[in-house]
Amino acid sequence: MRSVFVWGGAGLAAIAGAIVIVILIGLMLPVAHHVTKSRIFPVPRQLLWDMAIANFHRTNDGSYAIVEQRSPERLVTAIVKKGLPFGGNWVFEFASANGGTRLTITENGEIYTPFFRFVSRFILGYEGSIDAFFAALHEAARKEKAPNR
Repeated sequence: MRSVFVWGGAGLAAIAGAIVIVILIGLMLPVAHHVTKSRIFPVPRQLLWDMAIANFHRTNDGSYAIVEQRSPERLVTAIVKKGLPFGGNWVFEFASANGGTRLTITENGEIYTPFFRFVSRFILGYEGSIDAFFAALHEAARKEKAPNR
């Protein structure tokens, strides 16, 4: 019976130690990060703009706001909800390219909690949200280009 307590205690100590290490590494990471990614979509600039705006409104739970827009060239959204463990903005730049549109998104992010800084940097990656947004736009563009049946 004693060995169960010893092994259980050792297991809990290992978990607690891992959490402390994650938090210490998170404390060493900068609060701010910047990520820029681009993709070319096979649709005109105004159409991609309209799809991006529609996606923003469809997925916004009130935590975000459009703080600047110059259709169909530049859009800036920002986190406006207080008390979240993160903040920042996204800058969208739409440019004609190869018969379609190049969309460049720059995330100017801040992660306030050391644990979440570690998770964002080493597990989820800073680019995950941009990649998900690109995937949603790619699907919308694919449907737009599909022939009507």
